[in-house]
Amino acid sequence: MNRLTLTPRMTDEVSPSLVQALGYPSLARVLQARQVASVDELDMAIGKLIAADGLMGIDQAIAIIDQAIDHHDQILIIGDFDCDGATSTALMLRALRQMGAKVEFLVPDRFKFGYGLTPEIVSYGAAEYDPKLIITVDNGISSHEGVAQAHKLGIRVVITDHHLTTKPSPPADAVVNPNQLGCSFDSKWLVGVGVAFYVMGRLAKHRRALGKSSANVARFLDLVALGTIADLGVLDRNNRILVSHGLMQIRAGKACAGIYAILEQAGRAYQSITSEDFGFAIAPRINAAGRMDNMRIGVECLITDDWGEAHRLAIELNKLNHSRRSVEMAMKDEAVAIIDSLPELGADDSPKSIVLYQDNWHQGVIGIVAGRLKEKLYRPSIIFAPADVSETGDDDMIKGSARSIAGVHIRDVIEAVAVDEPSLIEHFGGHAMAAGLTIKKGNFERFAKAFEDKMVGFDASVFCEEKFTDGSLLPQEFSLHFVDTLKNLSVWGNGFAVPSFDGEFEVLNHRVLKDKHLKLTLKLSGVQYPIDAIWFNYNPAVWDYRASGVHILYTLDINEWQGNQSLQLIVKDLAVCQVMG
Repeated sequence: MNRLTLTPRMTDEVSPSLVQALGYPSLARVLQARQVASVDELDMAIGKLIAADGLMGIDQAIAIIDQAIDHHDQILIIGDFDCDGATSTALMLRALRQMGAKVEFLVPDRFKFGYGLTPEIVSYGAAEYDPKLIITVDNGISSHEGVAQAHKLGIRVVITDHHLTTKPSPPADAVVNPNQLGCSFDSKWLVGVGVAFYVMGRLAKHRRALGKSSANVARFLDLVALGTIADLGVLDRNNRILVSHGLMQIRAGKACAGIYAILEQAGRAYQSITSEDFGFAIAPRINAAGRMDNMRIGVECLITDDWGEAHRLAIELNKLNHSRRSVEMAMKDEAVAIIDSLPELGADDSPKSIVLYQDNWHQGVIGIVAGRLKEKLYRPSIIFAPADVSETGDDDMIKGSARSIAGVHIRDVIEAVAVDEPSLIEHFGGHAMAAGLTIKKGNFERFAKAFEDKMVGFDASVFCEEKFTDGSLLPQEFSLHFVDTLKNLSVWGNGFAVPSFDGEFEVLNHRVLKDKHLKLTLKLSGVQYPIDAIWFNYNPAVWDYRASGVHILYTLDINEWQGNQSLQLIVKDLAVCQVMG
């Protein structure tokens, strides 16, 4: 009999007090596996947020910004070209304008200026806006040269960022980053928009106490929630509080017009939005602006209060997203064709990494394609495309975007290659699961081999994906009430994983939808009614049409059809454990 190989998230005994408080043993087991020992820890009151006092540099930052507002100095916000950068920029712009600031924003064109507070973007911003103060959002912690250029031009700099660093912060006038050296803030998982929220909230409180024009920064928690989920912020309690309140604002009709306009384009109802909708419906459309054109469109959609303008910009974002998907699919198909010519993955002598380059690939989507290949093949993947000549000054440069798997710190591996061969990599940076680098096109084959040589040193078990389960459900837990309770118990996502369960079921019926989705009708002893399940993009090699029994790993969902609701299992993996005849 075949069974899935799964790793239990929890092996300890379930807390009786949690079971009593929640009413369902499986809910108690889910929370305990995520280090929640008491239902009190599920209290998402805004007052439970970690105080801003522990954020190193925040008081210096608000003193500088407060003075700039009072003096009517021109302030320039410099953001990043992803969804976190767009929401950070929009939040800070909205808050500062409410406080009476003279403020504009600039998002670097990724194809011209690259990432961060570069000397080039500082010079461009100075020429266009003549600022007295630059505030970065979601970038700047490594921008020593950019800060030096700003100071050379007589511009003060406040850096707000969240990215990891092992080096001293740039000598800006103030730096706020929970991950900078020496910062003791109790949560290291704030994303860029979370840091911007803390800075603006502290500034608003300071100005309110002095009787100055202020702002209701909590009003912008919709932006904080969106940016946190889009940037895969780890959902510790602090981030779960921020996301929970942002979701409530959107469902209550109190979010910015741009979010509702994008949801309309995505065909999602705002009244029932979940954190998953941030990642699958809103963020890709905003990110498409930075990938295919310029993130200014995304920011403008989030700062306008005019519905007509929001609607127009959301349509633009939707078109860009369609273009992004077309380019991405074409690149992915080409990449898969190349991979199909390689030795079969899974064999002892198969490649342990995917490193690919084509002259016609688009720099804007290489990260997405690398992520897709990593998920499909479960190998660290690096996809290269030609770099923009105006950015590098050299038409022989190619830029790579890397995505990794658990157990492989991809930035450290790239650094190890750079240490062994100092002339091979021009620039690199990143963290455990994602990184970026620039090399000369002529060095591509040499880099691919050097990177693969590093991968060979890892244990073979690293390249076998570990799948986790929260155990089996009791018969009485196969109910709409249980699923509804589970969904509303918390926001789920990175670091607070969506609950997944497993079990063996009898197959009553099956059919294939649109040639790619497997629809199952299942039976479980003790459950009085058939259970629906669907396996999206199922693996035909695993499925046996004679199956009478299956072992599945699944998540829970509520299927709505013609006004009726029913329980549905979303199959994540399947093994046929019994066949007819």
